[in-house]
Amino acid sequence: MVSVPWHSRVRHYEAELRSCRAAVASVDFGDYHPLKPITVLDSRSRRGGRKGSTSSSSSSSSSVAPDPLSSLLEGTDPLSLFAAAAEELGRRRREREEEVGLDFEPWAAKRGEILARFTTTEKLSINLFMGSDKSKASSPSSAVSEKVRTRLEELDDLEEGSQREMMNLSQQDYVNRIEDLNQSLKEAWSSDQKVKALKIVIQCSKLLSDTSVIQFYPSKFVLITDILDTFGQLVYDRIWSMCSDPHSLPDTFSAEDVNDTAKETCLNWFFKIASIRELIPRLYVEAAILKCNRFLNNSGIQETVPRLTAMVRGIGDPLVAVYARAYLCRVGMEVTPHLKDSLNKNFFDLLASFRQIHGDAVQNQLVLQRVEVPVYLTLYSPAIHWILQCVAYRASDVLLTEMMERCKKLGNNALLLNSVMWAFRAEFVAARATDFISMIKDCDETGFPKHLLFGSLGRSLACADPPESERLPILNEAWKVITKVRNAQDYITCAEIWVEFTCRHFTKREVNTVLADIIKHMTPDRAFEDAYTEVHSEKFLPFLDMFQKDSVRVEVCKSIMEVFIKHQQESTRDPVILNALLHVCKTMHDSVNALTVEDEKRSVSLLINGFIRMVSFGRDFEQQLSFCVEARATFCNLEPVIIQLIHTVNQLAIETRRVMGGSHSRKTAAFVRACAAYCFITIPSISNIFSRLHLYLLSGKVALANQCLSQADAFMKAAVSVLPEVPRTIVVEGKQRSSESFLLEFISSFLSTLLVVPDHPEQGVLYLVRGLLNMVQDYTWEDSSDAKVRVYISALPLLAAMSQESYLYTILNVDSNETLYGGDPKFVAEISRLCETLIGQVLDHLKTLGREEVMHRQGSLAFSLFSCLLAHADLRNNKLNQLAVNLWNLSHKNGQCDTRISVRTLEHIKSQAQHSELSHLSDMLLRLSLQSRA
Repeated sequence: MVSVPWHSRVRHYEAELRSCRAAVASVDFGDYHPLKPITVLDSRSRRGGRKGSTSSSSSSSSSVAPDPLSSLLEGTDPLSLFAAAAEELGRRRREREEEVGLDFEPWAAKRGEILARFTTTEKLSINLFMGSDKSKASSPSSAVSEKVRTRLEELDDLEEGSQREMMNLSQQDYVNRIEDLNQSLKEAWSSDQKVKALKIVIQCSKLLSDTSVIQFYPSKFVLITDILDTFGQLVYDRIWSMCSDPHSLPDTFSAEDVNDTAKETCLNWFFKIASIRELIPRLYVEAAILKCNRFLNNSGIQETVPRLTAMVRGIGDPLVAVYARAYLCRVGMEVTPHLKDSLNKNFFDLLASFRQIHGDAVQNQLVLQRVEVPVYLTLYSPAIHWILQCVAYRASDVLLTEMMERCKKLGNNALLLNSVMWAFRAEFVAARATDFISMIKDCDETGFPKHLLFGSLGRSLACADPPESERLPILNEAWKVITKVRNAQDYITCAEIWVEFTCRHFTKREVNTVLADIIKHMTPDRAFEDAYTEVHSEKFLPFLDMFQKDSVRVEVCKSIMEVFIKHQQESTRDPVILNALLHVCKTMHDSVNALTVEDEKRSVSLLINGFIRMVSFGRDFEQQLSFCVEARATFCNLEPVIIQLIHTVNQLAIETRRVMGGSHSRKTAAFVRACAAYCFITIPSISNIFSRLHLYLLSGKVALANQCLSQADAFMKAAVSVLPEVPRTIVVEGKQRSSESFLLEFISSFLSTLLVVPDHPEQGVLYLVRGLLNMVQDYTWEDSSDAKVRVYISALPLLAAMSQESYLYTILNVDSNETLYGGDPKFVAEISRLCETLIGQVLDHLKTLGREEVMHRQGSLAFSLFSCLLAHADLRNNKLNQLAVNLWNLSHKNGQCDTRISVRTLEHIKSQAQHSELSHLSDMLLRLSLQSRA
């Protein structure tokens, strides 16, 4: 082994720190500012000048540099143009958002819910009069009069053609047939059979007058209006395309921008629709192409919507009429949301027609179809909800109050009142919750139970708070009705809404009263088994006993913990809460077994750790430690939880010292030692070896900071003893990876800590450093690895720092080796001998890397050792100086070193040589040369 004497460079850390700080220099910009506009006095002479122009030709321009953007565009700044364009687009976007914003729930969000809710098992039928199919596509040579006559015949054929009837269809068959018609519409349109497409739309619209299977009507409305929407978009796109030659219309086009051909085509479509004899298809089809009025007249839509609104009054069936109004409002919100008068008129007309519900015609129909009144009334809900949502969207409180008053005049119709509470803003409803309760109490309960109304009210109060003085009376009035509901499913559906209100605004007393009532209702006859979804949404511990199935119980426990972690703003020490949540967490923990997947373990661990972090006993540190002891026993199978507990206990030890002001009373010291003992006992149970190593190091640092030297020493030795167990490969994110980089990272962190760890009086000089290096020596590294010698190189800065009279960093009230040895020559000599041994090991290894295929490794290691010597060795020693030069040359042999790094290193050496104590570096610098790559 090569032997080179070691001498550490004397360091003056404070002086070095001062020299590294950037100098502060004042800068006088004068009149210059980077955002100040550039003035060009004569840009034309610049543009006119050529390469060969004389200096006199350019001297006429201003001394201020010309703006190239202004020169090219004659003063027009392209950035300003972009900004202006962006501002215009932003203005248009804001205008659109002012009309209908993201806070408006679109029809698409309601569509699926309606289809899923309104189903039937009865047989359905479709009656379509599709004409005699005798129309033929006109040849290009046919006369115009012939085309007109043919199309008129085709329109007449709509009323007297052949009948196509499909009967005894199941609900799914019916849906499939409607979807086929939608596809047929698209195919007819793409093949230029526009009249056939119109036939399909007209005949589908007629189906909306059929209420033979009345409970399916809302879903039928959804399916048929999908076809109408398709047709409306096809017509609009067709006319739009006719206006796009040669340039497309802007989004904000007016009727003046539309060419005559497009206007004529558009007018032709409206004439065709006006020839439809039946009211319902004429109304729906014209509403479908309402937007096309923009091509004809700038005020066409404003004039058409009131007319269509009045047309609905001619529909006799109130259910059919309410959905026609809903479709008109739907189209209106898409096309002219600012026309609030028409929307309001639809609602007020709806109120006026409500008496028809109780008329003989409707009642006879219900008897004939064997449909109960409550079921029939629910059929109105989607349409009324949608109309009211459109009317109430961004409406003033004055308008909403007027609507409430009109509802009162109808005798507080329960169906309407329910829709009002769904559609109006939650803040509006909450502020008038007492008024709504009075209206609910006055409602006729026939056909629409009051508990459903209280459920709707509760949903609004979940989003906005009523006045504080009214909260208890509101809860009392609501619960008087809810507690009388006998059907368990209806009861829990309503109760689960109001439990949240109770928990948010009242004390444990009221919450326990509500929970007791729920348990009372749901326990008999095991009614809770039919209400798992609703009870689950409560997320309260007393309901756990209702869940007999383990998987369901675990999911409920997860829900409880998710809500606790999300909404618990402050830490807690409440024994009732802690005991309950410990039970919840134990339920989750006990569900984990050998077959549980890692994602599930991780999910459960995150929830339990969230709970642990929320537990705080303030300055009662002993109680906090007792909680951690209990938690360790409870959650012993989840490693992430054990790791969290160790971190918690270490933080507890630090907090103890901070609160006690660093005092070293016996009680404080005993508690800190108890924390250290907890960690020392717990860490070995962790299977992940790197987690173990880092926790040993962390716990050692905490013990050292608390002046528990024996405990710190034990943690450090334990870490060293574990290092030989590190496998050569570990699993990271499901993949096998070499553990070498992780091990080197830990050792580097460990070495930095050893600077402040004092030697044990009975263990000899530098016993921890020697123990670590011996482990590195004995560890089985990879054959092609340089990791061992890199550890040796990393140890040299530590040893050099240990030989200084004053250390770079220390721990308050802890005497490091600088104090214990006081710069004793024997101690320094021992450091030097150890450094010489390490350097010899590195040099021996460098000799083995002389082969061409590993020469890059040799160059890298040589440069690393050179950098270490430059920073930490006393290069006034001739042998060390020569070794540094040799390492430089070796690292640059055959161009193995990065030239940029080498140049920067030489510049640094040159800079350092300016200091008097490092002037010897100037001579060494002369012997360091750069070699180009081969």
